[in-house]
Amino acid sequence: MAQGKHLRISLHGVLVDVLGVGVLIMGKSGVGKTECALDLVMHGHRLVADDLIQIEKDSEGALYGFSHELGRHHMEIRGLGIIDIEKLFGISATSEKKQIELVIELVDTEECINDRVGLEEETYTIMEVEIPRKRIPVRPGRNLTAIVEVAARDYLLKKRGYHAAREFERELLKNLKKRG
Repeated sequence: MAQGKHLRISLHGVLVDVLGVGVLIMGKSGVGKTECALDLVMHGHRLVADDLIQIEKDSEGALYGFSHELGRHHMEIRGLGIIDIEKLFGISATSEKKQIELVIELVDTEECINDRVGLEEETYTIMEVEIPRKRIPVRPGRNLTAIVEVAARDYLLKKRGYHAAREFERELLKNLKKRG
């Protein structure tokens, strides 16, 4: 890659800044990606891009997402149409560009989630960069906003070296050894 040139692709999904973490929400059409992102914005997080995200890889290999100029700050909500997030919620509800650090894939409840405790680390590859991925089953009444917020908090803890599932497993094994 030439100096100063960046590779760029487009990807469908929603990119939101949740607690400083760039969260890319993906899933099938109609699964609730945009509605989840709207609820996140209503909880004080920031919209970066909805629907078609431009992704650029920098010279260090980090991925950054941003919106097409025409769609910047806009969301398409089924039943409402196009809304302008910046005009509705203020400038602090949007961000121009954000590093993608976590992928949340919204999946049908029928899709099998094998690791229920979180010991297995899944990744999603974009432009040859592996990004931590969490697959979240969608079903009526489930609070996806809270789950995405907790996923972002858990990601931040893991960056600091604390892995709750591994700590739980370690304590469990220690207690089993005491009893045996």
